[in-house]
Amino acid sequence: MTEAEVINALAPVFHDVFDDDSIVLSPEMTANDIDGWDSQTHVMLTVAAEQRFGIKFRTAELESLRNVGHFAQVISAKLEGR
Repeated sequence: MTEAEVINALAPVFHDVFDDDSIVLSPEMTANDIDGWDSQTHVMLTVAAEQRFGIKFRTAELESLRNVGHFAQVISAKLEGR
């Protein structure tokens, strides 16, 4: 999956976690751009993404995330590495 495809597939995950269907993801988007994106919802988002894509994140990967685009890159790389 390309980064853009991953971002498209992540949109419903964000909608569910944040209970907000109006969220439109962009690669540059960060936690500061979404109301309610705190440490608790970050964990929920991570678990939901792991379930959606059938992957597992390492702690170091999660700590290095900078934005939605980087999140998508990590997911894309994990999908390619299967």
